[in-house]
Amino acid sequence: MVARMGTTARLEVQPVEVNFSLKDRVYTSLKQAIMSMDIYGAREELRLDERQLSMDLGVSRTPIREAMTRLEQEGFVRVRQRRGVFVVRKTKREILEMITVWAALEGMAARLITTRASDGEIGELRKMFATFEDNPLRAKIDAYSETNIRFHQKLLQLSKNSLIHQIAENLFAHMRSIRLNTIGESGRVERSIVDHMHIIEALERRETDRAEQLARQHTLDLATHVERNVHYLD
Repeated sequence: MVARMGTTARLEVQPVEVNFSLKDRVYTSLKQAIMSMDIYGAREELRLDERQLSMDLGVSRTPIREAMTRLEQEGFVRVRQRRGVFVVRKTKREILEMITVWAALEGMAARLITTRASDGEIGELRKMFATFEDNPLRAKIDAYSETNIRFHQKLLQLSKNSLIHQIAENLFAHMRSIRLNTIGESGRVERSIVDHMHIIEALERRETDRAEQLARQHTLDLATHVERNVHYLD
């Protein structure tokens, strides 16, 4: 029996430029800057000034605009005619959906870590919190907030699944800001480090199901907190 050959599809593509280095650098710089912003720390919308960005980066406005087009396609910014470019802020319902997706990704990441990560790599998670042992967390809330963010990033990285990391990247800017703005509320900081220690212990013991459940529930607890207490997103 002779196998049939598939039909060849021709894509309608345009010739590409040989040198993308400047465009890529501008795009990467802007994306990293947006991802490090505290998007929900202020109540007003965050508008980006193309002229200022052009001066700060030392480039013309053309690559800035090209980067903004890419960032808009990825959902990081929104371009409004005659008003400018704004960092995308999500509604409360959208944030809750994002947290739910992140919970699923982190749960699976934790599961994969138990079978893919080395003892040394898992040990790095425990080292993150060494400076907070036997110290009042609220006295170091800013430092702990950043460590908390890095912990959740590290979970995804240690899964060694590039697609999980890629999907999470577009959620990260919003997740980072929400975590930063809620970690000091309603005793969450104390519960956070306890949760982290339990997750790390499950990973160290290679308890696959428990690690997945703990990581997922930890993030779902954030969703519960946001739904009940974060009213500025309404």
